[in-house]
Amino acid sequence: MIDLRTKYLGLQLRSPIVASSSPLCKNLDKLSAIEEAGAGAVVLHSLFEEEITGEGEFLERAINQAGDGTSEANTFFPDFSGVEIGAKGYLEHIRKAKKRLHIPVIGSLNGVSNGGWTRYAKDIEAAGADALELNIYLLPATLERESQEIEQQYCDLVASVRSQVRIPVAVKLAPYFTSVPNMAARLDRLGVQGLVLFNRFYQPDIDIEALSVEGTLQLSTSEELRLRLHWVAILCGRIRPDLAITGGVHTFEDVLKGIMAGAKITMMTSALLRNGIGHLAQVQKQLVEWMEEHEYESVRQMYGSMKALAVADPASYERANYVHLLSSYAPRFELR
Repeated sequence: MIDLRTKYLGLQLRSPIVASSSPLCKNLDKLSAIEEAGAGAVVLHSLFEEEITGEGEFLERAINQAGDGTSEANTFFPDFSGVEIGAKGYLEHIRKAKKRLHIPVIGSLNGVSNGGWTRYAKDIEAAGADALELNIYLLPATLERESQEIEQQYCDLVASVRSQVRIPVAVKLAPYFTSVPNMAARLDRLGVQGLVLFNRFYQPDIDIEALSVEGTLQLSTSEELRLRLHWVAILCGRIRPDLAITGGVHTFEDVLKGIMAGAKITMMTSALLRNGIGHLAQVQKQLVEWMEEHEYESVRQMYGSMKALAVADPASYERANYVHLLSSYAPRFELR
């Protein structure tokens, strides 16, 4: 009998495949289907800072003030009028999900400023959430702000949330810090129990005929997994928080790679949105078959087997690998 159990944020999970935050998580019937498909846990859709601090007024004010007066430039900013608002409704959703599901339910807070909204973490805990994922979506867009200030803003925000709750807190990070390991170590010292790698920044496209900016949401592919594997393998064994991979997990091979790199769980969003909730059960079935074929009895046997801790100088190793790949590459066609 293959043992898929893993431990994440101090929670015992029956599987390393977790359904991460997505529109699917807004519906209780879909949450039940995710549980039936075999997910180890579910991360609910995010509650945004703006929903708590002003029912969208903050964003609308920022949008109105930020435009330069031209209709084309103003299309860079989102229309917030269609967003479903409801901080109280979010808490009720947690309560209902906890009553219906038997797997851990992880709440999600999304914000950027260190304000009173962070106290809402305590309400999420009181509603019954087993843990909290803090999604910090901060995009530096001014010339004046220095990197140290931005990193300190992350730390202050995390410290504020940590002070509000006793349940485990995981932080969802972006990959764009000058030193990802240093940032991970700083968050480790703040006492976070998990790091989720990585957040995806959504990038607009330009319609050159309509002279407008199109806000598009592109689902991930397995190609995005490599960046996550890279940093998880480097961090595994060097910091205390559990590591989770989100972005690029679509197949059982992706799950295996994540675990071998050192992730306690691998999160699925785009794969479920593209292929349906039943895809999770199929991936888990293939995972078990592969483990049986390769004589693995448990997920724990392969955890971190491909981490970079064995390399004495990871930076030199990365540099040497970079030089080797570029200098040894041979094109498949004849250069003329």
